[in-house]
Amino acid sequence: MAAATPSKNDDVPARAGAILDVDLSAVAANWRLLRDRVRPAACAAVVKADAYGLGAQRVAPALRDAGCRLFFVAHPDEGLALAGAVPAAEIAVLNGAVPGSEGDFSAAGIVPVLNSLDDLARWTRHAATLGRVLPAFIHLDTGMNRLGLAPAEQGTLAAEPERLRGVDLRGWITHLACAEIASHPLNADQAGRFRAALARLPGAPASLANSAGIFLGPDYHFDFVRPGCALYGINPTPGTPNPMLPTIKLRARILQVRPVDSPMTVGYGATHTVVRAGKVATIATGYADGYSRSLSGAGHVLVAGRPAPVIGRVSMDLITVDVTDVPEDAIRQGDFAELIGPHRTVDQVAAEAGTIGYEVMTSLGRRYWRRYLPDGLPA
Repeated sequence: MAAATPSKNDDVPARAGAILDVDLSAVAANWRLLRDRVRPAACAAVVKADAYGLGAQRVAPALRDAGCRLFFVAHPDEGLALAGAVPAAEIAVLNGAVPGSEGDFSAAGIVPVLNSLDDLARWTRHAATLGRVLPAFIHLDTGMNRLGLAPAEQGTLAAEPERLRGVDLRGWITHLACAEIASHPLNADQAGRFRAALARLPGAPASLANSAGIFLGPDYHFDFVRPGCALYGINPTPGTPNPMLPTIKLRARILQVRPVDSPMTVGYGATHTVVRAGKVATIATGYADGYSRSLSGAGHVLVAGRPAPVIGRVSMDLITVDVTDVPEDAIRQGDFAELIGPHRTVDQVAAEAGTIGYEVMTSLGRRYWRRYLPDGLPA
């Protein structure tokens, strides 16, 4: 069963096995930093995947209060769930409206991103049925080859703009494939293809840049940008200092500390063999909470401010860490180990897991006791 979500003033109960603190002020500050960086372009916010695991119902209103008026999600149900939580704002669905779902969009006032001429035709037919113009964004593929109108479809639409009749065109969007690699030639190629397509199509606001794309410079900003990962503290400029504030702190309780010595083994499969006398702490988190099994023998946590390596396999509910080098008087049952936080970033955890910060964030489990903090993360 999911742990309750307390209000900002509630204390953490003694029974809570782990705490996920979410700093809403840092999320808002990250949005404002990006907004100021891209002016005069506008700044939207991507809150798909439950705001990258942090809770869209809490994050989106905080961003709206900061001034955001356009939100992107991936699935229609995400948009439907968010409708009403951000009044006077627009919610757009990147995956678009699959056949038969058009009525759900128009009834709720959420906006599809149309990804093909077939999508466009169905949307205009639905608008005609209702006898009114309906809003939509249109996605142009410029090199990702996932979603969006292919170049041939773009040419057709440019030659037959009457296909847009019945559409309140909210904007043209495309998506960068390699923005995290600033020197990658596809970045400039995609920007060029986008400009060429826009020159042939009816005028409307245009959007190219994701989080990393914002840092490629003004040539990539167009009329509005769509940051996601940077809002939540993931570094949008890998290989350089992170310009964003951390937004979460994840701590899990130490359930037991036990002495070990060679030739003992630790955990499932006996994958770790003890080579010296020491101490092992068992901590209340596991892969069911999003702490990846790939961190087995590779991850680290902080115990009393000291790094402690994960030893043995990450199991469903527990991890074991070597605390031999943590002073005896600095560790007790019930204390917390820091898994992610200002001193143990999500990008560091991702690197140890062999993945990216996006996956770490969106995997955050529902069993954590969540606190939404208005004034920063705890020390």
